[in-house]
Amino acid sequence: MEKSFFFLYSGLSFLLYLLALPFLILFSVKAKYKEALPSRFFLWRNTPLCSNGIWFHACSLGEAKALKPLVDAFPQEVLRMSATTQTGFGVMRTYAKESRYLPFEPLLFCWLRPQKALVVMEAEFWYLLFVLAHKRGAKTLLINARMSDRSYPKYRQFRWFYAQLFRYIDEVYAQTETDKQRLLALGAKDVKVTGNIKLAYLPRITTQIQKPSGLVVCGASTHEGEEELILKAFVALKKVHHEAVLLLVPRHPERFEVVAKMLADVAAQTGYTVQRYTQNVALSSDIVLVDVMGQSVNLYAISDIVILGGAFVPRGGHNAAEAAQFGCKIISGKHYFNQKDIFEAIEGIAVVEAEELLQCVLDFEKLEHTKIRYKSDLSPILESIRCVL
Repeated sequence: MEKSFFFLYSGLSFLLYLLALPFLILFSVKAKYKEALPSRFFLWRNTPLCSNGIWFHACSLGEAKALKPLVDAFPQEVLRMSATTQTGFGVMRTYAKESRYLPFEPLLFCWLRPQKALVVMEAEFWYLLFVLAHKRGAKTLLINARMSDRSYPKYRQFRWFYAQLFRYIDEVYAQTETDKQRLLALGAKDVKVTGNIKLAYLPRITTQIQKPSGLVVCGASTHEGEEELILKAFVALKKVHHEAVLLLVPRHPERFEVVAKMLADVAAQTGYTVQRYTQNVALSSDIVLVDVMGQSVNLYAISDIVILGGAFVPRGGHNAAEAAQFGCKIISGKHYFNQKDIFEAIEGIAVVEAEELLQCVLDFEKLEHTKIRYKSDLSPILESIRCVL
């Protein structure tokens, strides 16, 4: 069964790759994908990682940032990094020179070199990644593993697939006891609970920003449909607190121009002043579009209220701990299913329906200052990796 599944999966992945080639070529010319797609699907400027290292793999920006305390525990010469998204890769390459985009699975046969360990974050369940790394000598670890209430039923439907995949994962480190039980039910072995490693290290201030004299509201990591909600609430707040300032931080750079147009319309209707952060870092306008990446923690440090995006629409939410470390008053929507354990580790987050946001912002004085209750323990993961050095 094991060998049959391997050959069947490999064959189907090759077939899927061939069928997708015309579309991949088409999308490769688009600005959003022009770096990641050629690297991942055509190995453009994507040479194999050097052998015999500790290979860390993550998908997104948040996952890559969360790896920092683990990465910092090992010498540069053994570090190997990979990511699947452009934002994730942007962080990973700051950790080590040996950083690459992860190729699409069929290409791993010719690309993947033997490593001492493969450490994969959260839910990057690439079957051939684990199989080939394991067969070529790597100790394989899945860390910060989670199974949300929303996603677990879908995973359970494909338990037969995950049973095959977990054959090649030596150790699993889960966020919670519930995650552990769900992973075991899918076929995982040697599962330990270490908490969410995103709480083990929180990014520190990199740039001191001068705080405006009025109330500072930060609309952080917003997605399509959320900026309108935040702007409506801010306009109402501004009528009461005339010195209030809004810092609006879209999650994805490709949406900067769309949001800029939205703010221009609001300015025309209200007379508010609007600026782009890249054009003037002094926060001297009523509304500031933060059109750069990597400034969130610096903005949280001067914010009174943080309206955390990704949860007023069903995206799963974002890491509230980065703002909670400063005691900000945090408002979130109810769709934080990917961040459930982090939210449970923080006191004082106001969770509201989208239509309740305006009133919640107006009543901000009733909100609590947030506080992080506990962090996680990385020592079992570090000990396991050090065993192969």
